[in-house]
Amino acid sequence: MKILITGICGFVGSALAKQLLHRLEGLELSGLDNFIRPGSELNRKQLTAAGVKLFHADIRNASDLETLPEVDWVIDAAANPSVMAGVDGKTSSRQLVEHNLSGTINMMEFCKRVGAGFVLISTSRVYSIPGLSNLEMQVADRAFVPASGQKFPVGISRRGVAETYTTQAPVSLYGATKVASEIMALEYGETFDLPVWINRCGVLAGSGQFGRPDQGIFSFWIHSWKQGRALKYIGFDGEGHQVRDCLHPEDLAEMVVMQVKTGTDDTKTSIQNLSGGAENVMSLRQLSDWCGKRFGEAEVATEHNDRPFDIPWMVLDSSLANEAWDWAPKRSIESVLEEIARHAEKAPDWLDVSEPY
Repeated sequence: MKILITGICGFVGSALAKQLLHRLEGLELSGLDNFIRPGSELNRKQLTAAGVKLFHADIRNASDLETLPEVDWVIDAAANPSVMAGVDGKTSSRQLVEHNLSGTINMMEFCKRVGAGFVLISTSRVYSIPGLSNLEMQVADRAFVPASGQKFPVGISRRGVAETYTTQAPVSLYGATKVASEIMALEYGETFDLPVWINRCGVLAGSGQFGRPDQGIFSFWIHSWKQGRALKYIGFDGEGHQVRDCLHPEDLAEMVVMQVKTGTDDTKTSIQNLSGGAENVMSLRQLSDWCGKRFGEAEVATEHNDRPFDIPWMVLDSSLANEAWDWAPKRSIESVLEEIARHAEKAPDWLDVSEPY
């Protein structure tokens, strides 16, 4: 089998590459990256040593794709993954659209040309914000949980957000580019008879992640705590009760392997949530408690002003993936946090390496 991974030198792309090489016998793996993300160069040597053929290319530029090798599958892990992209005053909204939507269309044109299947790594942030931000929350064990007895929007329960919940705007500019990419990928697949799988992932986390406060929050928080950097609870009650689920790339890779082996199968779902689920969630306050026990206590500042597009509780319900694919996460959030902590001890300057220029 021949597979191409876009964004292969990022955290998700490189982690998937290593997992696929381990899980797929006889795999010929190639990948492309534009290396604009600080720290991504660090993965180049490891991947090359593992036999991966790397291309310096940008999916925004169709001409960069003309000399890529023919493959059986494309796994699209190239994106600007920040919900603040295009609205934070530091990044361009046009570049966000070019990366996340135009890049997907260029890759689908490539797939059409070579007859390749397509796996899109999507996000939980495709789901509509108002229904989530208006949920009635209560605090239990220093974390938000949806209050019982309330009338939930269709597709939301205390187990999390299911695929049946709406993707109606507003979802943020970032979320909109991913929703649009999902639709375009599925339309290309239907029109040109290409297998397409969409994986909406919870917060991916693990060692080697380029942690930033707007993405990779678990890694950012642990590395910052270990380095003694300033941390802050932002928005809502100012106590860090906001909650996210946690997914390790190993568990994502298990699904991707099943998908590329399956190809087209009308009995399987084209779109599925993949997450650690309600069993693997944590609030920032709980994460601080964990860091305090692991590294020693530290102070965390408070800011009560909410950020645009932020929500108090985002947990994906992966029941559909379990039913259709017999998939469930194997890595617990505790094991993921410990993995990141060990990396923070071995690489004390990691946040310096991966900070934006």
